[in-house]
Amino acid sequence: MAEEKKSENSTGIAAKLARPNILELQPYRCARDDYSEGVLLDANENALGPTSVPSNSLNPYDNHLVLERYPDPYQIELKKKYAEYRGNGLTHANIFCGVGSDEAIDLLMRIFCRPGVDNILTTPPTYGMYKVSAKVNDVEVITCPLSKTFDLRVPETLNAANNKTKLLFICSPGNPSCKAIPLTEIEKVATSSQYEGIVVVDEAYVDFSDKGSAVSLIQKYPNIVVLQTLSKAFGLAGIRCGFAIGAPDVIQLMNNVKAPYNVNSLTSEVALNAMNSTDTLERNVSILLEQREVVAKSLNSIEFVTQVYPSDSNFLLFRLREKAKEVYKTMANNGVVIRYRGSEMHCSECLRATIGTVEENEKFLMMLVETYQNLSN
Repeated sequence: MAEEKKSENSTGIAAKLARPNILELQPYRCARDDYSEGVLLDANENALGPTSVPSNSLNPYDNHLVLERYPDPYQIELKKKYAEYRGNGLTHANIFCGVGSDEAIDLLMRIFCRPGVDNILTTPPTYGMYKVSAKVNDVEVITCPLSKTFDLRVPETLNAANNKTKLLFICSPGNPSCKAIPLTEIEKVATSSQYEGIVVVDEAYVDFSDKGSAVSLIQKYPNIVVLQTLSKAFGLAGIRCGFAIGAPDVIQLMNNVKAPYNVNSLTSEVALNAMNSTDTLERNVSILLEQREVVAKSLNSIEFVTQVYPSDSNFLLFRLREKAKEVYKTMANNGVVIRYRGSEMHCSECLRATIGTVEENEKFLMMLVETYQNLSN
């Protein structure tokens, strides 16, 4: 199939007219591209379920969302609720609401990076969409890897940036590292005279961490933008709703550039319901954190697991003695899907497992041991 696609792309109308950087693009490969059935512990979703659901109505004529009309283009009510929940003196003017965090990533590049001129800086191993969005927008990516223990190397990172670096992405807690970067380290980058661009702190997993949120730095440092989402702790990956939090002038530009009516009425309603159900959020997070410790302890007791990384997220990164890719594929084909991360920097022979329900975690651990033993015989 890949050969056929390549042939079509090389001779069709798209190849004649499309921008070269788009033809060269390696698209982001999401978890559902590979597996969509079984015990799904591969996409860092919240297996305990959503914080909220659409308002229930048994009346087919109940049109309380007035779906024949376009939604609020700026989602003011939702932004006010979200600002109130996150605190730190935020107002709706500090918040952009979009389609997951990915829309915000793309918009920031379109707003601040001149195609073919400017660059972004990332700290691998990290979230793959930064690189994909940069390629789409014809923006160069320069990198400064995290340390082998997944710490931000501040002096080296600042030295890697140049006068064309407009965005510096820090994923915290990291994916796949599952480690939060201390706020003091983020402050060092934001206050450095070596870097004059925007520091983008991607906090998709922040609700699972006790290290604090860079949202607390927004009022102090106008060059910090924080990305958050309802996809993880809130258990609402299916509604695709995310936020960028920053200085009002940055947020205004994002509102100016975004597509009109980018967040639909159904998504907005569920998101607002979630803001009124934060007790459910906190209860689910507590359960997942307890299970994270249970799973980590079990993994540490397994003889062929050589390392389990400390986690500030709803997933665990761990290293096998060998055969990580074979273990991943065999487990997935037998109904338990985790993620192979062995091709990422500093992650040789590593697998990543989302924390699921008690039953899912037990099945994962049992199959992990069984699979490795079978492959070793």
